[in-house]
Amino acid sequence: MEVTSYRSETAPVMTSVSKWKKRIPFIIAYGVLGLTTLPIILMYLWLLLSSFSEQMKYGFIPVRFTLENWKFLWTSVEHGGSELPSIWTATWNSFVFSGTLTILEVIIGVMAGYALSRLEFPGRQALMKTTLLLHAFPSIALLIAVYYILNFMGLFDSLWGVVLVKTALQIPMTAWIVKGFFDDVPWDVEWAGLIDGCSRLKVWFTIVLPLIKPGIAAVSIFSFLSGWSEFLLLYTFILSDENVTLASYLQRLISDPNLVNYGLLSAVSLFYMLPVLLFFIFTQKSLMQVSVGGGKRV
Repeated sequence: MEVTSYRSETAPVMTSVSKWKKRIPFIIAYGVLGLTTLPIILMYLWLLLSSFSEQMKYGFIPVRFTLENWKFLWTSVEHGGSELPSIWTATWNSFVFSGTLTILEVIIGVMAGYALSRLEFPGRQALMKTTLLLHAFPSIALLIAVYYILNFMGLFDSLWGVVLVKTALQIPMTAWIVKGFFDDVPWDVEWAGLIDGCSRLKVWFTIVLPLIKPGIAAVSIFSFLSGWSEFLLLYTFILSDENVTLASYLQRLISDPNLVNYGLLSAVSLFYMLPVLLFFIFTQKSLMQVSVGGGKRV
């Protein structure tokens, strides 16, 4: 009876110990993630506090609440003796640039990805190997050549010219990602459509494309975010105020280190991040859909 009593008393203790042992890896993982993300969270918190305060005492303590830093929303802002363009013009240009880039990249990338996945043609393997190599070239290495091309075509200082350049740089990776989704679609699905009398184009448009909607959504999201965060090409090839984007607008606020208004800079930075944050909130499930699979070609 004593042995039975001893075992019954120690059983809950042993169970709790085993549970803690199982939780240790999770505790360590969450602890590491918390420590690595804490600086980022603090930076965002600093931006928020700085945008609504007149100054930051000791660099991190907000002093006096104010909306003066957000006046760029309803009036023009002067910086360094010159008047900055309207924030709404910059916002509209950013949406036009990102949206046009997304549309072109998805249309061309989907067609190229299907050809790489399904069709056999001379040089296919070489083209697939070259696709990733083309994406590896940094944009800054091509600036001089791109300048001569845009100037020759009359597209210098034009959003459409930069859209074409950015699209050309992004298509290789887009086609490669979409190819993985097409590889996961069984050839039997297309074959059934062809037997029913559909053309190859109709099968592709009405049967295959709906099956890779998660891939198209993921590529669209990445394309939009890439366009929204683009700075180098826009800063180099856009000079006029009517074509300025939010990224270039931010650069003008820090162009002179001696005249930086950190409250205004923080407010504009938060305004710049808001569309991206909303985009992530509503599309995070689609972002998890990017995968690479294998399939058959004809």
